[in-house]
Amino acid sequence: MCILSDVEYNQYGNAEAHRRYGSIGTLLVIKVSAESANQFGELVADPVTKELLHYAEKPETFVSDLINCGVYVFTPDIFLLSRELFPIGKIEKMCCACLAMCLSIRQQGCWSNKPTIGLPLSIYPQKLLLTSSQLQRRIRILLGDFLRLDQDILSPLAGKKQLYTFETADFWKQIKTPGMSLKCSALYLAQFRLTSPHLLASGDGARSPTVVGDVYIHPSAKVHPTAKIGPDVSISANVRIAAGVRLLNCIILDDVEIQENALVIHSIIGWKSSIGRWSRIQGDGDFDSKLGISILGESVTVEDEVVVINCIVLPNNVIDVHVMKEIIL
Repeated sequence: MCILSDVEYNQYGNAEAHRRYGSIGTLLVIKVSAESANQFGELVADPVTKELLHYAEKPETFVSDLINCGVYVFTPDIFLLSRELFPIGKIEKMCCACLAMCLSIRQQGCWSNKPTIGLPLSIYPQKLLLTSSQLQRRIRILLGDFLRLDQDILSPLAGKKQLYTFETADFWKQIKTPGMSLKCSALYLAQFRLTSPHLLASGDGARSPTVVGDVYIHPSAKVHPTAKIGPDVSISANVRIAAGVRLLNCIILDDVEIQENALVIHSIIGWKSSIGRWSRIQGDGDFDSKLGISILGESVTVEDEVVVINCIVLPNNVIDVHVMKEIIL
C-alpha cells in the first residue's frame, strides 16, 4: 500500500476504508460550501458504493460540494494501470526519476526531527522536509515531463470501478499561507481537548503559569508561574519562558528563550531564537494573508524593547530596531 499526502496523515481512517473497498485507489474527501468548492478538485461519488464517478480539478462551473482533500491510498497496481494510460518509456522514466530523487534526498541529509510546520508538536515522529508537491516539482525539472495525478490518473479512472472515496467528518484545512499553520495548530489543540485532554496544560498562576483555553506545553519546557499562556498556544521542548511573559495564538519551537515581560501573539518563533525583555512579536491574525502573522526563523535574536509586527525573519538575524510588514533576509 502507498499513501500519498501533503498533510499530517494519522486519524482519517481512509486506509481502513481502502482495504474494505479492495480498489486500486481511495481518496479522502470532505464537503465544503458551494461557494468555495471551485478552489479545489470537485468530484461526484456514488452515495451507496462511494465509487468515484466524476472528477474535475478546479472547474469553472459548479460540479459538487464534495472536494478532494489531497490524501490518497493506492495499491501498487496503480503503476501497472498507468502503463495502459501512458507510454511505457514515460512511466519507467518517472519511476527512475522518483528513485533517484529519493536517494538524493537521503544522501543530502534532508531528513529531520524538526517538524515542517508547528503542529502540536514534539509528539510526532520524523517528517520529511520536502512535501510531495515539492518533490513533484523537483522531479518535473529532471524530467521535463511529468505525470499529473488529477488529469492523468483521477479523471480517466473515474467511473471505472477503480477509485473510491472516503468522506471524513474531522476537520481539514489547506495550508496555502504561513498563517494557516497557526489555524491548524489551534484545530489540533481543540481536538486534543476532546480526544487527549491529558496532553493539554492547566494552571491558575499560583505554582504554575496561568493557562487560558487550549495550550500544549512540552514537559521539558520551563515556564515562570507569573506568565500567562493561551489560548491556542503550543510550546515545544526545552523552551524557557520568563516572568510576566504573555503568549496568545502562537507556536514556540524547540530551545526558544522568551525573556521577561515579552509578548508574542499570532506568531511562530523558530528553533533556538531569543526574544528580549519587553519586546513584542505580533501579527494581525489574518491567516489568509502572506504577512498576516510574524515568523522568526531559526536562531533569530530580538533585542530588548523591540517591536516586530507582521514580519518574516529568516534564520540567524539580529533584530534591534522596530520593523513592520517586512521580509528580512
